[in-house]
Amino acid sequence: MNKTKRVALDAVLAAIALLLFIVEAQMPPLTSIPGIKIGLANVVTLFAVYYCGKKDTAAILFVRVALGAIFAGNLSTFLYSFCGACFCFLITCLLARFFRKKVWVLSVFGAAAHNTGQLLAASVFMQTISVFWYLPYLLIAAVCSGAFTGLCTQFILNRIQNRKDIGQ
Repeated sequence: MNKTKRVALDAVLAAIALLLFIVEAQMPPLTSIPGIKIGLANVVTLFAVYYCGKKDTAAILFVRVALGAIFAGNLSTFLYSFCGACFCFLITCLLARFFRKKVWVLSVFGAAAHNTGQLLAASVFMQTISVFWYLPYLLIAAVCSGAFTGLCTQFILNRIQNRKDIGQ
C-alpha cells in the first residue's frame, strides 16, 4: 500500500474509532458500577494492529484519544484514556503475534491492561492507591467487553482476509 493510501486508511480508521467512542459515551451505563463500557473503539484499534501495523495503530489511537477527550470529555478524560490506551497498546503489541487466530483472547488482555492503566492514572491523580480495590470489578468487565470486541475484530479480519480489493 502506498503512503497516500496508508494515511487515508489511518484517517478513516481514526474517524471510525472516534465516532464509536463518542456514540458509546452517549449511551447509558451498562452497570451501576461507574466507568464500565464495552469499548467499541477498541475494535478499530485491534483491527489496525493486525492490518496496518504498530506505527499506524499508535497514530490512530493517539488521534482517537486526543479528539475523544476534546469532543466528549475533559483533561481528566484524556489522562485516564491516554494511560489506559498506552497500557493496552503495549500489551496488545507484545502479544499480537501469539493470538492471531484468537483475537478475543488478545482483546481480553488488552482490556485488562487498559483498566490497569486507568487505575494507575487515577491513583496518581487522586494520590491514593485505594482505587485498586476497584480492579477486580474492572477485570471481570474486561473479560466480558474484551471478549466481545475481540470477537467483533476477528469477524472483520476473517471477512477481509480473502478480499483482494481492500487495502490496494
